[in-house]
Amino acid sequence: MLTCPQMMMKFPSAINSFEQIMNHVRNRKIVIFLDYDGTLTPIVDDPDCAFMSNEMRSAVGNVAKYFPTAIISGRSRDKVFELVGLRDLYYAGSHGMDIMFPVRDTGIADSSNCIKSTDKQGKEVNLFQPAREFLPMIEEVFRTLVEKTKDIKGAKVENHKFCASVHYRNVDEKYWPSIAQCVHDILQDYPRLRLTHGRRVLEVRPVINWNKGKAVEFVLESLGLSNRDVLPIYIGDDKTDEDALKVLKEGNRGYGILVSSVPKETNASHSLRDPSEVKQFLECLVKWKEGSALQK
Repeated sequence: MLTCPQMMMKFPSAINSFEQIMNHVRNRKIVIFLDYDGTLTPIVDDPDCAFMSNEMRSAVGNVAKYFPTAIISGRSRDKVFELVGLRDLYYAGSHGMDIMFPVRDTGIADSSNCIKSTDKQGKEVNLFQPAREFLPMIEEVFRTLVEKTKDIKGAKVENHKFCASVHYRNVDEKYWPSIAQCVHDILQDYPRLRLTHGRRVLEVRPVINWNKGKAVEFVLESLGLSNRDVLPIYIGDDKTDEDALKVLKEGNRGYGILVSSVPKETNASHSLRDPSEVKQFLECLVKWKEGSALQK
């Protein structure tokens, strides 16, 4: 286990290293990827109460004015869109299995998993949903999980459309094994679904080769950006973000930033302690961009 000093040496502060990070931009286009829970908002006992502050929303909105920006969350896409409330962003829900992005003339839009739709403001968008065939199965498992856990005080089951989650943060610790066994027993009848673990949450997902890392690659491809002319920055706090952090780590493709106040091993290159530092880093990006524009 890393100590705090060891972590800061291995994964230095993205704020303290900001100038060094920007020195690697050169003529590349920065693309920002953000997790939601624990990154843009603190982790709270009730997921329904994880609201962004107005200051954080302003910081994200300002970043999106200058850089392509995507929110990649384990929540349903509709829910994270509702919570963030900003247009002209990419929204990837269900760990990237439900991506909404602007209509563009790209080959990706011709994919069998890509459909045209409209957002809540009536604007035409593309939806990329590589696990659409699993929707009835996820709904069935969700209903079963609700029924099987209804007598466990504090347990909360959520349907994120392409995955279902069982939160046990508010459950007495002595009942945690019972919840885990319940989920395992249900999944015995669903070999095409798998169980993953997050922060005090068990998540049921389709068995497909797709995760937040794949979502990052998809967004970059849909933007028409090659590895040579793009500098992706991903900021996240949970195990599910490690797939995306790993993508950026391989071949030094970009910068992965872990949000954590405690030492942990990660695929990230840098760290931030909490959402307040995430906001500060985003504000630094905007100031840097505005300063660069003035110099031209």
